[in-house]
Amino acid sequence: MSLHESGEDYLETIYLLSKKNPFVRSVDIANELNYTKASVSRAMKLLREANLITMAEDGQIRLTKNGLHKAQDVYSRHTLITDFFEQQLGVNAVTAEKDACKIEHVISEETFLRLRAYMVERGYEPRL
Repeated sequence: MSLHESGEDYLETIYLLSKKNPFVRSVDIANELNYTKASVSRAMKLLREANLITMAEDGQIRLTKNGLHKAQDVYSRHTLITDFFEQQLGVNAVTAEKDACKIEHVISEETFLRLRAYMVERGYEPRL
């Protein structure tokens, strides 16, 4: 399934929130991304229909196996690109973060794999 940039951002946010909190709800996502609850609700419906998340009766949101895989992939791209910009190019952390957030959605698999190999050769250890 092809996911738009916003869908990837939602999955990444759910992933990161779930690492910090015992459970994630729509309001947590809205607060984290500074989006309206209505926007998050629509997005959660689409992600649920795509079998990327489940929502319990109490509102708890969980990533499915496919959702977790996609979220980790997006997060991996994000952190690698951010770290490359900071560590190899000397870009300040705020700019590196903002630029990586844009690039993570459009970078080709080939370029990403070569960038990762380049970083690993220089001692980089990917975060997850």
